[in-house]
Amino acid sequence: MLKYGLTLLAVITSMASFSVNADKPVFELLIRDHLFYPAELVVPAGVKIKLLIINEDDTPEEFESYELNREKVILGGSKTVIFIGPLRPGVYPFFGEFNMATAQGRVIAE
Repeated sequence: MLKYGLTLLAVITSMASFSVNADKPVFELLIRDHLFYPAELVVPAGVKIKLLIINEDDTPEEFESYELNREKVILGGSKTVIFIGPLRPGVYPFFGEFNMATAQGRVIAE
């Protein structure tokens, strides 16, 4: 009985988390040829957003930003979601740790 109760609790918690984050604005960031597209991503200030990162390369890349306090490896040919914000107006640089010479970008919160 306890096992089923814990499973039900996990499902309910997962659904609640999904519904809480379902209304967040979604912004896409592509990784292609070891570059981020767009290199400048303009987002609304003061709003939590959902950042969908799609890696079109065959190799992994790590999205990293000290200013956003985010770090995530995205395998080649896969995608991931990162939630950021709410941000104060400003510029928040990010980079691909595996290709730092080319994979550079910034989030601009306005």
